[in-house]
Amino acid sequence: MYIKYFKRIIDFVGAFVTTVLFSWLLLMIALLVKLTSKGPVLYKQKRIGRNKKEFYILKFRTMKSSTPGDVPTHLLQNPELYITGIGKFLRKSSLDELPQLINILKGDMSFVGPRPALWNQYDLIEERDKYRANSIRPGLTGLAQVNGRDELPIPIKAEYDGEYINKMSFLFDLSCIFKTFYCVFKHKGVREGTCEVKKFYEESTGNWS
Repeated sequence: MYIKYFKRIIDFVGAFVTTVLFSWLLLMIALLVKLTSKGPVLYKQKRIGRNKKEFYILKFRTMKSSTPGDVPTHLLQNPELYITGIGKFLRKSSLDELPQLINILKGDMSFVGPRPALWNQYDLIEERDKYRANSIRPGLTGLAQVNGRDELPIPIKAEYDGEYINKMSFLFDLSCIFKTFYCVFKHKGVREGTCEVKKFYEESTGNWS
């Protein structure tokens, strides 16, 4: 009952209330992004959603418009050269993810679920098929994100996604959300650079909106 009906209702109401309550923060971040570097405030990125249907995830832009297109952050030679001043703070605090409230309102995403894979992360997508993890809406956060985030190899990450499928409930979602706040506060599991696993919400920069 929760998975079929209430989860979507809770997602929509929660995203709507959060957007209204934090509209001042969204506007302030948008202004800072616009004033501190050239380029759009938001950018969109192709991701894999429910039943492997593609959609465009939204984020606040954290990198310069001169960043090479279609190159994930962790594959750039010197990613720190491309991340903007305000972008460093937004990425570290995960505030760059706030526009995904719009994705939740639209039904592309949920608050909790497997983080949406990039369209070309074929290994992760294939691994998730083993656990039916591509059959539900991806999340703003998820079980893998509170158990290692970037530090997890793909097979382990997919296992956590499968575990979430089996344990999905209102209380379990709530525990994932609380654990996410703790991880963000402690900056646990976030990596940048060519020799590390990709950042929590890895961004490729080829889809500017």
